[in-house]
Amino acid sequence: MRARSQTTTLPGERKVDPPRPVPSGLDELIAAVRAVVSRQEDWRETARLVAAELARHLPSPDVLGPEQRLGHPQGYRSHLLYSEPGGAFSIVGLVWRPGQVTPIHDHVTWCVFGVLQGAEHEELFVLDEERGCLVEVGAKTNREGDVSGFAPPGDIHRVRNVGDDTAISIHVYGTDVSRIGSSVRRYYDQAVAAS
Repeated sequence: MRARSQTTTLPGERKVDPPRPVPSGLDELIAAVRAVVSRQEDWRETARLVAAELARHLPSPDVLGPEQRLGHPQGYRSHLLYSEPGGAFSIVGLVWRPGQVTPIHDHVTWCVFGVLQGAEHEELFVLDEERGCLVEVGAKTNREGDVSGFAPPGDIHRVRNVGDDTAISIHVYGTDVSRIGSSVRRYYDQAVAAS
């Protein structure tokens, strides 16, 4: 197992990079994700299976250090907790203060996430290339203990902390984000039209 001290940064985030060993409480999750990924299913099935394992092995917010759990007033933070040797997957903790939001984006690979603390609201979009805009096709609020996942295509979304307290989530990506710099494939700046 290999821990990385790198943090990935999206617009709005502030990068912090304290060195950390593999956080305690992740060993069972890492082994379970490794077993699923080794099956070499398609991305949708892998996301479904990893989501089931994350639900079984959802860690506490203490998987992040005390300073990491505070977040930062200038933007949400992303902390790389683990990357699998060979790059098959990585585990990232995200910390959001109230009102913090991602840009609208999609991903390079499958992603599974679980909310450890607070509430994260997710808006889902499709790109209407004919009109040159995004169309909102769904929204949901994920609360502590909720686990979900997705795989491209069809993964355009925006996430925000809609609660009054700091939200913390753990994300498992089907790539080594420390190698590629981010899980994001593309940011979308098109207008959002009514559906």
